[in-house]
Amino acid sequence: MSEMSFAGKVVLVTGAGRGAGRKLAEAFANQGALVAANDITPVNVEKVVEEIITAGWQARAYIHDIAKKVDIQAMVNNIVDDWGRIDILINSANVLLPAALLEIDEWDLHRVFEVNTIGTLLVMQSVGRVMRAQGGGTIINVVKIPKDAPASFVASRAGLSTPDISNRISEELGGHGIHVFTLTSQDMIPAAFAACKM
Repeated sequence: MSEMSFAGKVVLVTGAGRGAGRKLAEAFANQGALVAANDITPVNVEKVVEEIITAGWQARAYIHDIAKKVDIQAMVNNIVDDWGRIDILINSANVLLPAALLEIDEWDLHRVFEVNTIGTLLVMQSVGRVMRAQGGGTIINVVKIPKDAPASFVASRAGLSTPDISNRISEELGGHGIHVFTLTSQDMIPAAFAACKM
């Protein structure tokens, strides 16, 4: 077993159909993890799962909208039914709409915050309860803010990227053996592996 092996660990990755979520899902699968790949639409995430399985690893797709508590709870219940537990949560799902503040409409603005802020917190809540019951786990919030990101995106991610919020979440969950990390760097895979080994 290699130093960075996650054999048998159940890893939930939200936003696994593209971008950082896809890369992290593939990276953990390549280290032997059982990957629960989430996205709101099946097209991309099912392709990711197919490629992981073709490579000889294990993954399943979970098509749910993390902006909705009912969807989140259904997803978590399905993962626990399928895999028995959730060892690692990687929150990577996000919505980035290119509209500037003077152009974005109210529905889109709500959607950005519902996914990027509220959804991330709700996923941590539902998965955190599972981790508490099983005796612990690791949560990684991927918070990348591109330099040219519009104001709506920056505002929706700012709360999760500040040390005060990360520290408070860690304080609330740490007593249950749950370790929480926020990743903002470009080279996230080594950082995610290292966080899960702490």
